[in-house]
Amino acid sequence: MIPHRLSLASRLMLATLLILLVSLPLSGIALSRHVQATATAAFDQRLESLLQVVAAGLAWDDVEGALVLQRDLGEPRFTRVFSGWYWQASDGGDHTLTSRSLWDQRLATAAHPEVTFRDLPGPRDTPLRAIERDIRLAPLAAPLHVAVAISREPLDTEIARFNRLVVLSLAGLGVLLLATLALQVRWGLAPLRRLRADLRRVEDGEAEHLDTRLPEELARLAAAMNGVLERDRRLMAHARHAAGNLAHALKTPVSVLTTLADGIEEPRRGRLREELARIDAAVRHHLARATAAGDAGLAPRIAVAAVLAPIVEGLGRLAERRGIALTVALPATLRLRLDPQDLQELAGNLLDNALRWATGEVRLSGGEAADGVWLAVEDDGPGMDEAQRREALARGARLDEQRSQSGLGLAIVNELAELHGGELNLARSALGGLAARVWLPSSPLAAPSARQEPVAARPVSG
Repeated sequence: MIPHRLSLASRLMLATLLILLVSLPLSGIALSRHVQATATAAFDQRLESLLQVVAAGLAWDDVEGALVLQRDLGEPRFTRVFSGWYWQASDGGDHTLTSRSLWDQRLATAAHPEVTFRDLPGPRDTPLRAIERDIRLAPLAAPLHVAVAISREPLDTEIARFNRLVVLSLAGLGVLLLATLALQVRWGLAPLRRLRADLRRVEDGEAEHLDTRLPEELARLAAAMNGVLERDRRLMAHARHAAGNLAHALKTPVSVLTTLADGIEEPRRGRLREELARIDAAVRHHLARATAAGDAGLAPRIAVAAVLAPIVEGLGRLAERRGIALTVALPATLRLRLDPQDLQELAGNLLDNALRWATGEVRLSGGEAADGVWLAVEDDGPGMDEAQRREALARGARLDEQRSQSGLGLAIVNELAELHGGELNLARSALGGLAARVWLPSSPLAAPSARQEPVAARPVSG
């Protein structure tokens, strides 16, 4: 069975190869048999002519009471012993006449009223092609059986030489056809390769549209795909704009209600402020989701260290004021296909959460993993037990509520990672606190893969 993911070029080459493997041998067999039949027919015509000459020259000598050949056949090989050219005449009894070439041997003939061709072994096991027939010769009462035989070796040699020539010619023709088809496929499928390259550039964020300078069939397809891409961009832009408007429309009433809540007595004021904080957190949370989902799959490749430099610099000053050492190890060559704002949001939340709980050290590292990139933030704080880590990754969880009323922290990071096809993993840090590791795929279609441990960190210059 042909694999479903076999390329078009491979399919064409495989189909042609199968056709050639069937058609060329059949053609060679048919051609060989035709030539063999033609050559054998010409050989038989020669035998028949010799038989007529021999039969016409046979006579009965009344004086000697024996068969004689009254004419010269004009072929010296009939007189050379075991030359491969033989004739024989016999009435099946005492009267037999043979060519000198047979010497003391006899041909294994049989009576045939009509002209008959057959193959038989000759002297010294030489393969012979023979013609036989019965004739009437006075005064013999019994019919006289006449046979002429010639060695098949020249005929077989010629047929074998032709067969070798056919095999070599058809093999060369097959190779030539495959090479020609390979060139034709390469030339014919070149527009498809260009279209695939354009799709990869669009997928990597290096281009916004497909090139439509293609053959008519593919040009229409590329134009239709460009229309779909443009429509998706408009829908995403509209969705982001709508999410921003919704967030702005809700933030103002929430701020007003928070101010008004100051004039309400406890405990109603505390409960009201708590509910308003939940509304504000939900607005920020879903706005972050809408922002991340907008460009998922269309973002360009970015340099991780360069994009996170402003975040690291700002939080580095904050860490210095708190007496916390922030170290980072991000390779300059590390690149990721992600919207810069989403990457800053993701790393910023992890660092903010780590700085909030750390006592003296926070470490940011990153590197390449199988089919993706990983980022890790570790701290030396109290950390989490297994139950707390499961709860932190649950939807809507906010374990940092006791220390901060406005942070979504790990919940936002988890949502952002999932929206981009990645995942967040929480574990015990080598520093003693929490280690939050995020894996993000290099392509939107890549599946989560094994993560690698962070590399050695270096201090961040203040």
